[in-house]
Amino acid sequence: MGDWGFLSTLLNKVQSHSTVIGKIWMSVLFLFRIMVLGAGAESVWGDEQSGFICNTQQPGCENVCYDWTFPISHIRFWVLQIIFVSTPTLIYLGHAMHVIQQENKLREKLASPGETRMLKVPKYTDEKGKVKIKGNLLGSYLTQLVAKIIIETAFIVGQYYLYGFVLVPMFPCSKKPCPFTVECYMSRPTEKTIFIIFMLVVACVSLFLNVVELLYLVCTRVRCGSKSRHKITSAENPASLRWSNADDSLRQNKLNMELDRSQSIGGSLDGAKEDKRLLSAH
Repeated sequence: MGDWGFLSTLLNKVQSHSTVIGKIWMSVLFLFRIMVLGAGAESVWGDEQSGFICNTQQPGCENVCYDWTFPISHIRFWVLQIIFVSTPTLIYLGHAMHVIQQENKLREKLASPGETRMLKVPKYTDEKGKVKIKGNLLGSYLTQLVAKIIIETAFIVGQYYLYGFVLVPMFPCSKKPCPFTVECYMSRPTEKTIFIIFMLVVACVSLFLNVVELLYLVCTRVRCGSKSRHKITSAENPASLRWSNADDSLRQNKLNMELDRSQSIGGSLDGAKEDKRLLSAH
C-alpha cells in the first residue's frame, strides 16, 4: 500500500471548511480506516496468496482457485473504497479554495480606492478566511455528501456480494485446470474475519455520519428559510399588519358610535319623562 501522506494533507485542509459532523467523519476516516489499514490489516493479508493451499499438485490450479475465490484483495478493495469516498470531499475542497481565492482578490480590489462602486461584497468568507457554508458553496457541500453516501453504500453492498462478511477456512473449487473439485484452505480466517467486520462497522459509521450531516444541513436551511420569510412578511411587507390594525380600529369606532347613540337616546327619554312629570305637577 502506498503512502497516505499526500491524501491526509489534502483531507486535513477540509477540516476548516466543514461542519462539526464533517470533522468527526474526517477523524473516523483517519483513525479507524487509514491508520488501521496501514498498521494492522496489511500485515494480516500480506501472505494471503502464499498461504492459500489446495489439496492438489496440478500446476496452475491454486492460482485459478485463488483468483476465483478472491477476485480482488480485501486490502486493495478497502484502498479503492477510501480513495473513492474521499474524492467528492477533495472536489469540494477545490471549490472552496477557488471561492476563497476569488474573494481574497475581491477584498484587495475593495481595499483600493476608486473601485468600490461596482464590486460585490464577499459573502462566503470573512477577513480571517473562514468559509461560510451557504449559497453555491452549500450546494457543492450537499452534492459531495450525497456522492459519498452513494459510493459508501455501493462499496458495502459490493463487499457483501464479492466475499460476504465472514471468511470460512475451506473453499471448494472446480475450475480448470483442476482435475476435480479440490479443497483449498486459507490462512488465519478468524483474524481476517475480525478485520472485515471492523472495517464494515467503520464504513457503516461513516455512512451514518454522512446521512446525519445531510439531514442537519437540509433542516437548518429549511428552518432559516422559514424564519427569513416570516421576517420579510412582518417587517419589510407590513401591509397585512396595517390592514389588520385598520379593521380593528373600524370595529372599535363602530362600537363607540353605538354606545354614544344608546346613551343619547337614553338621555332624551329621561328628559321627556322629567318634563311630563313637571307638567302633571302643575
